[in-house]
Order: sequence, then C-alpha cells, then structure tokens
Amino acid sequence: METLVSVGNGELWAEDSGGGAGGGGGGLPLVLLHPGVADARVWDPVLPVLDGRLRVIRYDARGFGRSPAPTAPYSQVEDLAAVLDHFGLDRAVLVGSSMGGATSISLALAAPERVAGLALFVPGVTGYDGLTAPGFVEQVGGLAAAGDLEGIVRLGLGLWGAAGGGTPEADPVAADWLRGVLPVWFAGLQREDAPAFERLGEITAPALLALGEQDRAEVVRCNEEMAARIPGCRLVRLAGSDHYPTLREPRTVARLIEELHAAATG
Repeated sequence: METLVSVGNGELWAEDSGGGAGGGGGGLPLVLLHPGVADARVWDPVLPVLDGRLRVIRYDARGFGRSPAPTAPYSQVEDLAAVLDHFGLDRAVLVGSSMGGATSISLALAAPERVAGLALFVPGVTGYDGLTAPGFVEQVGGLAAAGDLEGIVRLGLGLWGAAGGGTPEADPVAADWLRGVLPVWFAGLQREDAPAFERLGEITAPALLALGEQDRAEVVRCNEEMAARIPGCRLVRLAGSDHYPTLREPRTVARLIEELHAAATG
C-alpha cells in the first residue's frame, strides 16, 4: 500500500507491504532507507525475496523519487521517527544504504528503544571527515554551472559505480537512479544530524555492516572503522559490489537482511 506521510513541514511517499506470510508480518517490520545516490527504487531488486516473508516499509526522503521537494529545513532522523510514528511502530529493524545507513545509526543513538536491529550497507555516518572524494564538490559545482547534468551523472558513476562499468552507457539503471536525485542535491535544506561516529560504541542493537569491495577506498576505510567501533557488529565484504550493493548482489543483500532480522528478533 502506498501513502503520503506527514513529516512536520513536508510529506514523504511511503509503501507498506502490509505483512509477511500468513498475515503475521514475520515479527518486527523492516524499514528500508535508501542512499543519497538513488531513491527507494534501489530496493526493487531485493523486494521479491523479502515480500511475503516480512513486513517491509520503504520510503523516499524529501525530494527523492515520489516524495515532494523540501520547502523548509528538515532532519533525516526526525523524518524517520515520523515515519515510524505514522505506521504505529514502537520498534523496527532498520535497513539503511549509504545516507540511509547514517540516518539509521542516528536514530539508534537518539532513540535506542525504537531500533531492534541495524542492517547497514555501504553506510555513511555523521561526524566522519574524509568521505567526500577530493575535488568532488568543486567538480559538481562547475558542471552544474555549465548545465551539464549528464556530466554529473558520469562523474558520479565513475566514483560509485565501478562494479557496473562506471559509465551511464554500461550501467543504465544506476545512471537513471542517480540522474533522478540530482535536483535535491542542490536544494540545500537538509540539516545534518548530530555527529555519530565517535558515539558508535554506544549502539546496543544487533548490527551488520556490509561494505562493497569495489567502492571508493575512503568509503571502505570508513566502513571498516565503523564496524570495529559498533559493539558486536558483523562485518561482511561484498566482493562484487560498489556503492550500489542492492543492484550488484541483490540475493546476497536480501539474505543478509533476513539474517540480521532473525538475530534481532530471536
């Protein structure tokens, strides 16, 4: 079921599978949070495996995919809490990719009673310096000023899409996802949530972190440090993945989500 969720001064598109096999929902629901380089369609490759087994909720952050563009400053973690409230969820297992991983971590620290488990795929984290590629902001700014949005897509895939060939021609699905999120990159209304990197040791929920071995070296290094800091975190290395693991290894991603869900609910 698709719906619009009110989040203070805005709205989000969300979709709720409504439950798992037999209508029981398979225990605690999964809430899927997409990366900043795609919208909620990034989960399309894994949903056929998860649907029918678990209750799955996914949503588009403001300005991404089917959600309206932001019109005022907002917080990703506050929006996530509003999504949980809308669906009447006291607790959930959070599944976050990149930006969505950072938001999941922030909620696990701000409201640990609401987070039953964390499945993190190539996650970001607030309060960590060095994740942005050198010169990237300047290059994007120059391309935007020239009106060359396709140049930004090509630049982005060269950084984040190595496993798919690194070009729009070789990787049309990732290119389409990336092309669709560019407008919100320039909105400038997202407030960065409180620094979380130095507080990762406070996380109490069961956690799994999967990094892409073909991702940027800075992201791999950050993910290794994150997994070492989160108590009891299971680190998984996805040999065939870059920054789009759901596109590169969807069955493995689905299996890891199910394994983390079982650990969180068992």
